[in-house]
Amino acid sequence: MNTMTTLVHVLPTLALGAGMGFFGGLFGIGGGVIAIPLLVLAYGMAQPLAQGTALVMMAPNLLVGWWRYSQHHPVAWRRALGLGVAATVTTWVVAHWATGLPTGVLRVVFSVFLLLLALRTLQALRHGPLPGADPAVAPTPSAPSVPMRWLPVVGVLGGGSMGLLGIGGGLLATPLITRWFGQRQAAAQGLALALVAPSAVIALTTYAQAGQVDWAMGVPLALSGMCTVSSGVAWAHRLPERRMRAAFGWMLLCTAVWLLIGQMNRA
Repeated sequence: MNTMTTLVHVLPTLALGAGMGFFGGLFGIGGGVIAIPLLVLAYGMAQPLAQGTALVMMAPNLLVGWWRYSQHHPVAWRRALGLGVAATVTTWVVAHWATGLPTGVLRVVFSVFLLLLALRTLQALRHGPLPGADPAVAPTPSAPSVPMRWLPVVGVLGGGSMGLLGIGGGLLATPLITRWFGQRQAAAQGLALALVAPSAVIALTTYAQAGQVDWAMGVPLALSGMCTVSSGVAWAHRLPERRMRAAFGWMLLCTAVWLLIGQMNRA
C-alpha cells in the first residue's frame, strides 16, 4: 500500500477521532458514548467490535485523566484500591461473557443504556444539578446512608457496565458515591476515575483477546482525539451549559432510537 492510499484510509479516521475528542471534552462525558454509535451506524461495525475499538481511544485518556485529577484532588488510596480491585475483577468476568453475546442482544442493551442516559440528562436539566457538574459549585451531599465498607459494591456495578458496554462506569459510580456514601462531588469523581481507568484497560485487553478490536482504526482515533479534548473543554466554558446538555441529551435519545430501529429492521 503506497503513501497516498494510506493517507486516504487514515485521514478520515483521524478527522473522526478529532471530532469525537472535541465533543467529548465539550460535553464532559466519555468519548465512548459518542464513538460507539458512530462506529456502528457510520462504519457498519458489529456492536462488540465497536465497543472494543472505542476502548482503544478511551483507555489512555482515562488513565491520563485519573493521574491529572489525583494531582488536584487526592483520593484516599485504600478506598480507591478496594473500589478498583472490585471493578477490574468484575470487568474481566463480564467482558469475557459479553464478547460471546449475540451482536443484536448487545446492541439492544447498549441502546437501552443510551436511552436511560438521555432521559436522565434531560430530567436533570429540569430537576437538579447537571451530570458532571463542576465540583466547585456542586451542592453539598446529604449524610451518608451506606457505610463506606460497602464501597466495593459500586466497583462491581461500574465494572459490570464497563465490561458489558465499554462505557458507563463513571456515569454510574459518581452519583452513587455522592448519594449513598455522602462524598463531595470532587471526591466522588476521583474515586470514579479510580474505578473506570483500570477497568477500561482490562476491558480493552479482554476485547482484544477475543478479536473484537480494530487497531487500524482505534489507534488513529486515540491519537487525534487526545489532541482535541482540551479544545472541547475550553469551548465548554464559553457556551451555555444547559443548552449544550439539552442538545447532548436529545442527540443521545435520537441515537438510541436509531440503533433500536436498525436492530428491529435486521431482526
